[in-house]
Amino acid sequence: MSDSARDTVLAPLDARMADLESLYEDLHRHPELGFQENRTAAEAARRLTSYGYEVTTGIGRTGVTGVLRNGPGPVVLLRADMDALPVTERSDLPYASAVPGVMHACGHDVHVTCLAGAADLLAAGRGHWSGTLVVLFQPAEEVGDGARAMIEDGLFAEGGGAEGAGVDGGAGRVPTPDVVLAQHVAPLGAGLISYAPGACMAASDSLKITFHGTGGHGSRPETAVDPILMAAAFVQRLQSVVAREVAPKDRAVVTVGSFQAGDAPNVIPDQAVVQLSVRTFDEDVRGQVLSAIDRIAKAEAAASNAPREPESEVLNTFPVTRNDDRTLEQVNAAFTDHFGAERLFGYEPAAGSEDAGLIATAAGAPLYYWWLGGWEPGEFRAAMASGRLAQDIPSNHSPHFAPVKQPTLTMGVQALTVAALSHLEPGR
Repeated sequence: MSDSARDTVLAPLDARMADLESLYEDLHRHPELGFQENRTAAEAARRLTSYGYEVTTGIGRTGVTGVLRNGPGPVVLLRADMDALPVTERSDLPYASAVPGVMHACGHDVHVTCLAGAADLLAAGRGHWSGTLVVLFQPAEEVGDGARAMIEDGLFAEGGGAEGAGVDGGAGRVPTPDVVLAQHVAPLGAGLISYAPGACMAASDSLKITFHGTGGHGSRPETAVDPILMAAAFVQRLQSVVAREVAPKDRAVVTVGSFQAGDAPNVIPDQAVVQLSVRTFDEDVRGQVLSAIDRIAKAEAAASNAPREPESEVLNTFPVTRNDDRTLEQVNAAFTDHFGAERLFGYEPAAGSEDAGLIATAAGAPLYYWWLGGWEPGEFRAAMASGRLAQDIPSNHSPHFAPVKQPTLTMGVQALTVAALSHLEPGR
């Protein structure tokens, strides 16, 4: 697509920005947890309908899609997640969360706003491109179930195929895309885009392990089997998995986030529950780490003479998020042409996890997933120069996470629009 056509599609953004900023503030003030995004989904559907999209709601419970068929050409899917987190906001924003204990601490309100803006621009500028655009507002990314729920609810036709028609003649909720594009706001300087080729985000496995003991009086520990001691030994031993069982060339993270046992200081309980998270970038390493966790849990239980083996439950799982090299190069060329090379930089793969890759895998389509800077540029530069990024710039999931509206929203809308246009055919 020519620079002039692209600039024409982007031209109305300045006039629409006040509305988009209001939308962002409203979404931030009214966050909704996974599969509860009814208000957010309704607003997304309302806007898509007004832009002229074919809208479907209630996919995977609260998911929303819009389809804009605009002549022959590729099918491009743009995705944003909608859910918030069970975090109490500690920012000083005038539009801080009004929902107790719930906050958009991961920036999904930015994602929804940017996708709404891009959907508007691409619909208004449909005379300058040809193909089919699918916009997807996904629920429940934080718990790892949203993308899977939409897929299982018939998002794409079984077997794929043009215009959503599967090999069995069935039709999906939306046409099967030729490419999936998505972005995530991050604690980087606003106005920057960061990317990682290949595996850009880790696989994640969250586990709940219940250790069983024999309860008793705190004054007579010899009559009990103490599950707290058992679980504590497990937690300490767990730290050896990455340090001593994973090769230095590989990456893995094992974090215990919850330890629950007992209710009184003088009572030995009969069980202790540990919840933990595993992050890996390679399937063999993943299997190795999970096997080690299972082995250590059973060994500590046996060493404590537990009445039975511990029980392990998988709470959620995310696959590795992998960027397609060719798609990354094509979109980055468009980003460089529009934003300038100085706004774009490579970054190390993130140990965080995502389920956007499930959508691309289900469609049999390549994925490009990039990071959108959202922090005040001067503060970011100062923290980087002083070597205090981790201390001075709140990360995603922090109660202080507060992306600046500008240039974050403008950059995010433009990035999604430019990325989509890099794959759609020029208008005829």
